[in-house]
Amino acid sequence: MARLSKFSSMVVSMVIFLVAGLLLNSVTADSVERSIIQLTIEGIIGPATDDYVERALDSAALSGAELVVIRMDTPGGLDTAMRAIIKNITNSPVPVASYVAPNGARAASAGTYILYASHIAAMAPGTNLGAATPVQLGGISPPDISDKKKDAQPPGDTGTGTMKRKTINDAVAYIQSLAQLRGRNQEWAEQAVRESASLPASEALKLNVIDIVATSVADLLQQVDGREVLVQGQKRLLNTAGLTINPLEPDWRNRLLAVITNPNIAYILMLIGIYGLILEFSNPGAIVPGTVGAICLLLALYSFQLLPINYAGMALILLGIFLMVAEAYEPSFGVLGIGGLIAFVIGSIILMDTDAPGFGIDISVIVTFSITSVLVFVVAIGMALKARRRPVVSGMEEMVGGIATVIEAFDQQGKVAIHSETWNAHSHTALHKDQQVKVTAIKGLTLEVEPLVESTDESILASTEEGES
Repeated sequence: MARLSKFSSMVVSMVIFLVAGLLLNSVTADSVERSIIQLTIEGIIGPATDDYVERALDSAALSGAELVVIRMDTPGGLDTAMRAIIKNITNSPVPVASYVAPNGARAASAGTYILYASHIAAMAPGTNLGAATPVQLGGISPPDISDKKKDAQPPGDTGTGTMKRKTINDAVAYIQSLAQLRGRNQEWAEQAVRESASLPASEALKLNVIDIVATSVADLLQQVDGREVLVQGQKRLLNTAGLTINPLEPDWRNRLLAVITNPNIAYILMLIGIYGLILEFSNPGAIVPGTVGAICLLLALYSFQLLPINYAGMALILLGIFLMVAEAYEPSFGVLGIGGLIAFVIGSIILMDTDAPGFGIDISVIVTFSITSVLVFVVAIGMALKARRRPVVSGMEEMVGGIATVIEAFDQQGKVAIHSETWNAHSHTALHKDQQVKVTAIKGLTLEVEPLVESTDESILASTEEGES
């Protein structure tokens, strides 16, 4: 009986520990699942934004968060980055609520698409969305084709109009598919693309473009509490009242991407890379310019593959730099330099020739680097011309006109010392030991010399005769 009682107490203890462990796990899991992750998107939408959202949604899925809130204020951005973000949102196992805030914020262009793709679309009072017409590279805006008759191809159309219509129709189909997925207003979505229509928050709520107008994130969570959303094809009931909000800031990788994919920074990195390689090729073995230039150029090339660059602009920049370098090595009285400067400035202006907001290069950066480049090459040309006019101060040619000392007496062939070196010498007159001679020419490895004292005596004699007369 004692053994049975002891065994029973052990079983009871194990059951208690097991139940306690399960309760602890359930409490821990519940506390994790009932967390809110908040992201912040401000400014243009680009590769860095895409990386930030993707990593945040992966982290939310692993932690079992209840909801991800994207606090958004954007003028738009790149189509590729926008589509990648939308793909991550629609495939996320965690519901996503996009919230346009604070007051005065906007979700224009790409932001409108992201708002339509989110499980919950919310806006703060005094905000707006819309203007979702895609803009092609080169600054060419698609035409207003709200009139159905404009769909017909005009006579003589070479294909440019067809490409514009394809871009518009693709964007319309894309945003309508997102509207169907979330049960939102498809007609207005088409207007936002075809006519660049925009709406304030209150009107967007009336037209079923968004789900909620909230004054704050806390108000948003209170309003979505108990709301049913469709997540990966399955209905899910949100339980968000009173949950803790955990802001998730961009990590160092996101911040680095945001820096190097800034068009101004990419432009500067490219120029530093090119100048570094030019200095390295001009001074082989310098190492530092070549190393820094190669790193900067690789970073610039990585940035450019993520940015809407104009390759004609890049070609003009490279041509301009080549012409300015050619001017430095082969002076052409400014023809090559001025042509290079013109090509450099024009290429810089159209390098980011796009109407995508935030992806242009600041004109002050272009002017600064243009003036700096001109000054560098002008100084280089000036130094080259100045050095060219100077007399030779090194090498074999510098010895012509120099004074040498006869080592041993000789008649025509012998040896002399000059610049701490011993040279073969030839003279038309006999020379004695330690006599000072002047180098008149160099023939191979033999110096042509003439007596210095003799020429001095002749000058003295000539001056004496001139005085007597």
